[in-house]
Amino acid sequence: MKTYFYKAIIEPAEEGGFSAYVPKLPGCVSEGDTYDETLANIREAIEVYLEVAKERNLEIKEDDTHIAEMAVTL
Repeated sequence: MKTYFYKAIIEPAEEGGFSAYVPKLPGCVSEGDTYDETLANIREAIEVYLEVAKERNLEIKEDDTHIAEMAVTL
């Protein structure tokens, strides 16, 4: 078995709760009422996404994204 690592972007939703997506996996999205629920849901979405890709013999691209938090003072 191989372990894959992906970055998930989690943002507060205007209507409450949170939404999440994985930039390297187009269409891999989820949501939840709490941050922790959203984390669990997006992890499950990633697993399903990769399982389907594997079943269809599609290339599974690893995440090579780098994240830098930038501070700007005005």
